[in-house]
Amino acid sequence: MPRLSRICVYCGSNPGNNPAHRAAAYELGAFLASAGHGLVYGGGHVGLMGAVADGALSKGGEVIGVIPKSLMDKELGHGGVTELRVVGSMHERKQMMVDLSDGFIALPGGFGTLDELFETLTWLQLAFHDKPVGLLNVGGFFDGLIDFISHMSQNGFLKPEHAACVLVQSTPAGILEAMSSFRPPDLGKWIEKLAAGER
Repeated sequence: MPRLSRICVYCGSNPGNNPAHRAAAYELGAFLASAGHGLVYGGGHVGLMGAVADGALSKGGEVIGVIPKSLMDKELGHGGVTELRVVGSMHERKQMMVDLSDGFIALPGGFGTLDELFETLTWLQLAFHDKPVGLLNVGGFFDGLIDFISHMSQNGFLKPEHAACVLVQSTPAGILEAMSSFRPPDLGKWIEKLAAGER
């Protein structure tokens, strides 16, 4: 079983227009802390970022924020977290968040959230890491994305075993259970076959 000491949460720096999304972010942060998991996130105190951090802090959890210096003013770095790491670029941010974490959960968000999610999934596909990656599908927010992942697989651009690496649940308890039992397939074999001209 993966040892999930710290969970990275990708989510919007905006609150969105559905209060249920902010509530779900706060609930996830509180749940992670109550279950003994540290939180790694994007470092802001606004939007869903702030909600997930505040939820974890409300239960006394460890919260590590990672934020690029250029976004400190825009995303308003959270002054109450356990540790706020300021980095030089978005690339450094993503690498540090992956390095600090044992698993990843995406909450609702925009382009930035999807960028982080898909880079992490790509690194899993390429066997750069073997950590679980999940979607907390709040109110069906990710339904269209889940369908599109299936569409990519059906059209031969994504192997079924890679598509299956995207864990989907609708509750914090459900996604943590799925992540805890995650076993990555032998993701390196497809690269070897590709190099040999096989499909």
